[in-house]
Amino acid sequence: MKTSDFYFDLPEELIAQTPLERRDASRLLCLDRWSGAREHRIFSELPELLHPGDCLVMNDSRVLPARLMGMRETGGVVEALLLRDLGGGRWECLTRPGRKTRPGTRLIFGNGELEAEVLEVVEGGNRIVEFKYEGIFLEVLERLGKMPLPPYIKVELEDGERYQTVYSKEPGSAAAPTAGLHFTKELLARIADRGVRECFVTLHVGLGTFRPVKAEDIEEHEMHSEFCIMPEETARIITETKRSGCRVVCVGTTSCRTVESFANEDGTMDAKSGWTNIFIYPGYRFKCMDALVTNFHLPESTLIMLVSAFAGRENVLAAYNEAVREKYRFFSFGDAMFIS
Repeated sequence: MKTSDFYFDLPEELIAQTPLERRDASRLLCLDRWSGAREHRIFSELPELLHPGDCLVMNDSRVLPARLMGMRETGGVVEALLLRDLGGGRWECLTRPGRKTRPGTRLIFGNGELEAEVLEVVEGGNRIVEFKYEGIFLEVLERLGKMPLPPYIKVELEDGERYQTVYSKEPGSAAAPTAGLHFTKELLARIADRGVRECFVTLHVGLGTFRPVKAEDIEEHEMHSEFCIMPEETARIITETKRSGCRVVCVGTTSCRTVESFANEDGTMDAKSGWTNIFIYPGYRFKCMDALVTNFHLPESTLIMLVSAFAGRENVLAAYNEAVREKYRFFSFGDAMFIS
């Protein structure tokens, strides 16, 4: 299949720049993946679409305030975006301006509270940076770092917690698992009251999620890797759900990719952790996921390809074009879909 097969025309004004006042006030476009039938609802009505015995799988990764603004020791502003923790105070980073951050360059953040040295340049132009600090690194980062919002969001976010899910707890992502942004604690309680079991996986979202597909043929695209964890309790709940004939409902493409990476052929699950570069596109046979809560994704992205693999490319593009006509809000702070 061609990358261009997943193009749709999106007016720029439909890209949501700020979150709604109420998380669960977003619109919800429901899509029957077998018939292509569509229904327009509100996200707060999601509990009505779930069945007793279903399980809801959510990604509890938390976004790091991973954007650091500082100075080179010799003068000049520098920005460092933390991408991957390599241990021992070393991180793989994206730095700007790149030509000014050669190996040996020393960086200062805050009032010297955090110092760093560029150690090497790796393939793709990222830098390996070693940080020096006192205390706990995550606490230093909370004080000095900013939220790394996606490149299509041009407005500064007033409340950083609005780019975190209400159930986030495991720091490590460079971007939010945005389908989860619609949930409130009250909504989760209503879902539990319906007899739906709630469980968590962890997938730390990398910036590769925003990397465009440059290959003309989608099978030639090289997928980025992300670290994910399938806890023992979640594996047990998913296995029990599949064996009882109920549905595994994934919240977001990150939960889907974790579940599908680790699922056995019969849809059951074992506790595991590791890196995944699973690339799901039409033709993929889903082993575990039965329904999906997801946001609206970029044209020609790996995420719209995943959704198309689940619901059919024609069904998905028809739903997206209807969402454009109905002026749905798109991307991270936008509206959502429920596909079953």
